[in-house]
Amino acid sequence: MAAGREDGRGREGVAAARERGSGRTVEGMRIVIAGGHGQIALRLERLLAARGDEVVGIIRNAEQGDDLRAAGAEPAVCDLESARVEEVAALLEGADAVVFAAGAGPGSGAARKDTVDRGAAVLVADAAERAGVRRYVVVSSMGADPHHEGDEIFDAYQRAKGEADAYVRGREALDWTILRPGMLTDDAGTGLVRLEASTGRGPVPRDDVAAVLAELLDSPATAGLTLELISGSAPVSVAVKSVAGN
Repeated sequence: MAAGREDGRGREGVAAARERGSGRTVEGMRIVIAGGHGQIALRLERLLAARGDEVVGIIRNAEQGDDLRAAGAEPAVCDLESARVEEVAALLEGADAVVFAAGAGPGSGAARKDTVDRGAAVLVADAAERAGVRRYVVVSSMGADPHHEGDEIFDAYQRAKGEADAYVRGREALDWTILRPGMLTDDAGTGLVRLEASTGRGPVPRDDVAAVLAELLDSPATAGLTLELISGSAPVSVAVKSVAGN
């Protein structure tokens, strides 16, 4: 199934001239990743740094900084649960793109699902607007729905992600892409995926999620798309070009 573009616009962001295979600049992009110490974020940082991008990872604990430096990223300490919009905007100044990869994580309760998985995603979206950064790529969750029913913590997580996605979709000043992976695994990536508006449920290695995110950052024509991701048979670059209409 072809991906559905929600806003009907083929928007071109600041990264348009930097698409790989079509004039990507040697100096690369400056990319800020919120939730920079997450498992997907660290993988993404390694990929982006290796290809020559300048990467900044926002973390809440300074002791996580060495892990980011080892991945090739510059750490920036900021608690997204308590920061003000202007504080986050200052970290985004001069960036070409922002990735939201933060999450409350396993063991957290419903309250933190709301403050991190929803609240922080909204905060970073507002900060990106204030800083003039249009490109915003969000790591969401398959099944995210603001009207998801249920009282379990996972239900709260799906509602929080759904509410964040709905908010981001309404931001006209952002060239957003929302990525909804299936069940995450720590298996080695295969580089073969299924990326569509609706894929059905299935697993996907975190390695491959990071590879898709890197490719989406180089593909401004994916702005306005909400995409599901599972393991499949298409090489990552082919899958992204397909949903971008290339």
